[in-house]
Amino acid sequence: MMRRALLSLVTKTSLTGNIAGQTARLATQQVEPSRMEKTLNEVTLLGRVGGEPQKRGTEEHPVVIFSLATHTNYKYDTGEFVQRTDWHRICVFKPTLRDTVYTYLKKGQRVYVSGRLTYGEIKDEAGNPRTTTAIVADDVIFFQSDSS
Repeated sequence: MMRRALLSLVTKTSLTGNIAGQTARLATQQVEPSRMEKTLNEVTLLGRVGGEPQKRGTEEHPVVIFSLATHTNYKYDTGEFVQRTDWHRICVFKPTLRDTVYTYLKKGQRVYVSGRLTYGEIKDEAGNPRTTTAIVADDVIFFQSDSS
């Protein structure tokens, strides 16, 4: 699809024959198998902290975890407004950010989190596997707390 659009653009544009030929060749080339394909896994959230941050992990691999609530507002056909709350598990591994979050982030505080979505598996008390979903934070921006 993109190849057709690019070729169409090349034929409609008044380019010199040399440039148009190079563009058409680039559009039809296959990606070399040895090259890594670019992908995107990006999450941005703005919400309120659900509880005090907790230290987890090991000494070699420490992590700070906190929950974050985001809301979706919508209206039923009856005119009734509803607010749905989604809870997100945020994991902070970066050393400086981890320490800052653990020291200064408080329950109820409004924060902006950017990071990536991860999936994992843990075993519950009975030894049964359970899937987990979390956001690994690359950045956490604190908003001024309501209690000044």
